[in-house]
Amino acid sequence: MGTMDIETVIVGTGASGYNAADVLSSLFVKDFAIITEGVKAGTSRNTGSDKQTYYKLSLSGMDSDSVRLMASDLFNGQCVDGDNALVEASLSAPSFIRLSNLGVPFPQNRYGEYIGYKTDHDPYRRATSVGPYTSKLMTEALERSVMEKGVRIIDGYQMVRIIVEDNELKGAVFVERKSGRFLLIRMRNLILATGGPAGMYMMSVYPSSQFGASGIAFEAGCKAQNLTEWQYGLASVRPRWNVSGSYMQVLPRFLSIDDEGEEHDFLFDYPIDKGDMLTRIFLKGYQWPFDVRKLYSGSSVIDILCYLELEKGRRVFLDYIHNPLKEEIDYEILSPEAREYLYSSSSIAPNPVERLRRMNEPAYQFYLEHGVDLEKEYLEISLSAQHNNGGIAVDAWWRSSVEGIFAVGEAAGTHGVYRPGGSALNAGQVGSKRASEYIAMHRTGNWVKKEIRPEEISFIDEIVQNALRGTLDLNSEYDEARLRMSLHGSCLRNREGLEKALAETESALDSFSLVHAEASTLWKLFEYRTALVSQKIYLSAMLDYASHNLGSRGSAVYSDDDGELQPPAMDDRFRHSLQKDEHPMIQMAELEKDGKVSISYRNPRPIPQEEEAFEVVWARYRKDKCIY
Repeated sequence: MGTMDIETVIVGTGASGYNAADVLSSLFVKDFAIITEGVKAGTSRNTGSDKQTYYKLSLSGMDSDSVRLMASDLFNGQCVDGDNALVEASLSAPSFIRLSNLGVPFPQNRYGEYIGYKTDHDPYRRATSVGPYTSKLMTEALERSVMEKGVRIIDGYQMVRIIVEDNELKGAVFVERKSGRFLLIRMRNLILATGGPAGMYMMSVYPSSQFGASGIAFEAGCKAQNLTEWQYGLASVRPRWNVSGSYMQVLPRFLSIDDEGEEHDFLFDYPIDKGDMLTRIFLKGYQWPFDVRKLYSGSSVIDILCYLELEKGRRVFLDYIHNPLKEEIDYEILSPEAREYLYSSSSIAPNPVERLRRMNEPAYQFYLEHGVDLEKEYLEISLSAQHNNGGIAVDAWWRSSVEGIFAVGEAAGTHGVYRPGGSALNAGQVGSKRASEYIAMHRTGNWVKKEIRPEEISFIDEIVQNALRGTLDLNSEYDEARLRMSLHGSCLRNREGLEKALAETESALDSFSLVHAEASTLWKLFEYRTALVSQKIYLSAMLDYASHNLGSRGSAVYSDDDGELQPPAMDDRFRHSLQKDEHPMIQMAELEKDGKVSISYRNPRPIPQEEEAFEVVWARYRKDKCIY
């Protein structure tokens, strides 16, 4: 096993990881490096949507916006800590302007205002976009800046274990994906810019190169929060891409195909008026994430109807060649909002693909560039995991509960239940800036390297030897685990299903030593193990929430025998009650050393209200830049 000493290590080369490196470099930190499974991998570089949004303070128009108003709106998303909300609000404009200065082409009007629009859960016009690849362009701009500064990047290495003693970081072990060789790095600081735990789910809109490292952090002792809070939505399977915005507004046909190849126009088996269903398809463009509050009378019934088809073992598709039911569209039966939008955008046409090309030609071209011609073939979709609003618990400097470990981007659980669309891109920039500033001020120089004892890394040899002798097929075991999570830990959750899934996950962990892998697939073996550990703590959190009968909220329905059946045409699993508490507590989760998951609840930290005189803050800023 190779060894290295690096004082500060950043894991991940997405927008958050590169930003952390760029800030460290600008603060003259020398002993640091980025380590990554693959420079071109990850969500930031490989995902997007019809109009991928960046959420920040309003910088145009007559809106009476302010830092405190934005912080309040973030905080009111429920289960959000007020100090994180205030930091994300106050640093949103500087972080955004910095990206613009690095070359991200955020649109400005002729007078220099950064124009905006409203996104979901947004009372102002704080949203902006550079099109479907906003996060990709951010990543590339930050990458250029980092490369110009000569930042050290170690490519092709996957983290498999974090070594902690007395709740303090000592180092981490990595495996080289190509060779299967291991690398031990002693370190003082670790910035996890590893994204959400995408590897847990089979039905996922995360790019296949996005896996996550949350399970490794939990094993190291990092506390977690809000693990129950996800976003799920409809997405294409190949390529993985949100079918939001224009893809729904043009009224495509939904169909499923069974094992005999028979097509089913399943949406219209649901007992509502045809015009109402067409309007709900249109609204799905605006209301892309599944939202339990929109299940009965809104567009989220479409998500559930797709889920039920997938549960039957059928494949679900969007058909842009034919109209719904293969019938001519009667635009007069649509809601006024839908009808007027289609007319005003000059999108009245005989079929969905013609409407799409009139409304948004790049949306059609995107799939064509990825090998799918919507004029000739169906587009397979699923109800997919898209974003984890929870994650590793952090403070106002994005420090985890383990000294020396910081979590930024989607790895950090700062979002709560209802986050404004695009706020994740801002949070990633702000959090990585805060973590890097804290490290530069307080955790560089005079590093006392701690010895890593042989017994602390002996697990590597044990896992490798077991893998060489193992008889269980790695790919099938991994697929079974991910499918289990998609069926039981997604938008529909009930105690029986969660208990079954958790028991099967724990059984899979018990039999992990029987799974076979060669040197060339050790990286995948460790991915599988990390997914199981993540599933264990996430399913435990979901089961605990369900056991407390706290009500359905966000992107999940929790079955409740005493609840109302919404919508009425669904089966009894959809009998539920909406969350009753207007000010819910944050759920905390921790993986104990004995392997048990402990769950607790706490009130969100309030928004700081201190108002200090300018001279007081100025004096402190001159002393330590207010980093304390």
